[in-house]
Amino acid sequence: MSPVRCPPLTASEFQKIYDSCKNWGRWGPSDERGALNYITPDRVRSAAALVRSGRTVTLSAPLATTAAPDNPKPVLHHMTLLPDIDIGSGDLRFAGDFFGLEFHGDAHSHIDALCHVLYKGKMHNGFPASVIDSSGAKKMAIDVAKDGIVGRGVLLDIPGLRKAKWVEPGEAVMGGELEAAEEVQRVRMREGDIVFFRTGHYRRRVELGPWDAANAKAGLHATAMPLLYERRIAAFGADGDGETVPSRCEGILYPIHTVGMNAIGLHFMDSLQFEDLAATCDAERRWEFLVVVAPLRLAGGTGSPVNPVAIF
Repeated sequence: MSPVRCPPLTASEFQKIYDSCKNWGRWGPSDERGALNYITPDRVRSAAALVRSGRTVTLSAPLATTAAPDNPKPVLHHMTLLPDIDIGSGDLRFAGDFFGLEFHGDAHSHIDALCHVLYKGKMHNGFPASVIDSSGAKKMAIDVAKDGIVGRGVLLDIPGLRKAKWVEPGEAVMGGELEAAEEVQRVRMREGDIVFFRTGHYRRRVELGPWDAANAKAGLHATAMPLLYERRIAAFGADGDGETVPSRCEGILYPIHTVGMNAIGLHFMDSLQFEDLAATCDAERRWEFLVVVAPLRLAGGTGSPVNPVAIF
């Protein structure tokens, strides 16, 4: 399938899309969960019924400890205890280490809390920027998802649809291609789903090496966002971050995050990898599965490192 021409959007055209996708107030003025409210106990039970073969698959990339064009702030990893140290436990010895990372960006698999994206001074549901200070976020921090995000996962594989290795950086995917992927894969996004959008970003990085993804990335076109809003999906993950870079929207650097997180209220998972998942979906001949997302409990945090696991 050939890619569709992706037109640029004016600021006013973008604003119309944003306004048409607002979920503010849908679950009350004090709600902090956003679209996670679509995941009901009944939907979790239904998703659990998708477990048949028992295969489990990670959706995260390895933590990157080496600097690269897309990883200017690599993960810090230091050993703090080696087994040659006698701590007074006789023949029993231990090893210990320290990890430190700034997880937002293009290198580390992470989930964004709804406090991460503010537009015109407000986060999702109208909470003001003033609820975030040097101690963290007082509203919509990642601890909102402390009980996990569990439900029906759906993979939309755009390179698979195009019969290509990946979508080239800078190309935007329109809503029609998402629907075409649904048809080919015989799966449909529906209310409460956790949708994963594959561009092949991670495969390209492995085969061709890292590049400055902050300035060149395949992603969605902003006109695709109303489809996600209308289907009432609960969360969204991408092997890039869902954004087309350079942006196709006048004056809006991150239109997909702005509509998806700020208007709709979707928790975004960025910098995932779907190579293992795509292969498993192909082997199982299904693109739906139970998925378990367990963010770290970081009170006031704007997100968390994350390792989503698909279960077939």
